[in-house]
Amino acid sequence: MGKITGFLEYARQTAPERTPLLRIADFQEFSALPSPEELATQAGRCMDCGVPYCQSGLMLHGMTAGCPTHNLIPEWNDLVYRGAWEEALGRLLKTASFPEFTGRVCPAPCEGSCTVALNAQAVTIKQIERAIIERGFEAGWIKPQPPVKRTDKKVAIIGSGPSGLAAAKQLNAAGHHVTVFERDDRPGGLLMYGIPNMKLDKRIVERRIALMQAEGIEFVCNAEVGANYPAEQIRQHFDAVVLCIGATKPRDLPIPGRNLANIHFAMDFLRENTRQLLGGRAVPAPISAHDRDVVVIGGGDTGTDCVATAIRQKCRSLVQLEILEQSPSVRAPDNPWPEYPRVYKLDYAHEEAEQLWGHDPRDYAVTAKSFVGNAKGEVAAVNVVQVEWTVGPDGRMRPVEVPGTERALPAQLVLLAMGYLGPEDQLLDQWSIARDGRSNTQASPDSYATSIDGIFAAGDARRGQSLVVWAIQEGRAAARECDRYLMGTTDLP
Repeated sequence: MGKITGFLEYARQTAPERTPLLRIADFQEFSALPSPEELATQAGRCMDCGVPYCQSGLMLHGMTAGCPTHNLIPEWNDLVYRGAWEEALGRLLKTASFPEFTGRVCPAPCEGSCTVALNAQAVTIKQIERAIIERGFEAGWIKPQPPVKRTDKKVAIIGSGPSGLAAAKQLNAAGHHVTVFERDDRPGGLLMYGIPNMKLDKRIVERRIALMQAEGIEFVCNAEVGANYPAEQIRQHFDAVVLCIGATKPRDLPIPGRNLANIHFAMDFLRENTRQLLGGRAVPAPISAHDRDVVVIGGGDTGTDCVATAIRQKCRSLVQLEILEQSPSVRAPDNPWPEYPRVYKLDYAHEEAEQLWGHDPRDYAVTAKSFVGNAKGEVAAVNVVQVEWTVGPDGRMRPVEVPGTERALPAQLVLLAMGYLGPEDQLLDQWSIARDGRSNTQASPDSYATSIDGIFAAGDARRGQSLVVWAIQEGRAAARECDRYLMGTTDLP
């Protein structure tokens, strides 16, 4: 805990940010960190709550409550409050593989389950986590730590997203020879190309990759296993494999007009924009929102990132369609603490749109019916209709169209951000790996072993589309079981 009465004495203060109308002029990170003194005060709000649900990592009603990596949050809060930053870093790194990532992009289910949040604002756990790790890098406390002793085992990690990096880090620490295969031109997966630079500066990703390379991990890029890199070669040259290929098969929208030009999956749009930033290609990007009316279909984090990116590309107007109804401003009776709070909030992109155009860009309880094209075969508008959520014959809630609410939205660019259907088929089919009912790689949460001996799976490829922090936890857990498979026992946490 921090100060015994800190939660009563101090108000929540979040990190300073550049104002929305200033930050939309570039793709730089917009959130800074408070002073060490202010961070100590915020850490002092952590109370002696007895049962710290912030570190529980439970699944309640299908949502994450608390930290999946079971971070020792009250302990490092107390150390920050007392000014023991290096000790706080040691406690943080016992459970957190990459706090510099989660401290930036995690939706902070830990804060939703903070006991202070029962009747006040939660402790600023996420910003304290980020501050600890950044203090560690700045002070030189974080240095390459290659294993003292190497085994004779070789492990292939396929995919360099958060789960792949976490698995690689743990298995390398166990002394195995680890090679990470990435089909893109840079390692990092979702962290590199799926999350915009203003949320996660790519220099932060590159800093971690360089540290892992210095610890002895090998990265092989432009290597798509099962395509331009033979899958059988992996099985011949490695003692074990950990599949961390993500759930990258996007959900499509098969409505009339889907074949029109300028309708793209969200991740293609985000990836191309980051490639442009890193490669220095001239504006506009290959998929550009510049001077266009943009419609983003999907209300999740990926859709929100599309909103922010389109604004920075200077779109003319923007609407984000959300099929669900707007969340209440406070917890509903069926959403009690410590569940993740399903409440209305302005994310960074929505705040920017509101400042730019005077309103939240989200249009709730609405669905797209068809796309309308122009004479060139390009999308020109999206026909939409309002829906009401009612209980169907099977007892489940379903959307029902409201007669008379049809309308057309101008759109010269449509971005589909409706989630993902599971991992891509190519490699799994080549290795005849069993799938579960949702097409994910079939592997139990106890062993992480697939149906093929010596092949493990972790992250979105195993559990389906989820949070970065869950991917990291899965990578750590799969590494532990892979180490047990290779050595008969394991010391990995």
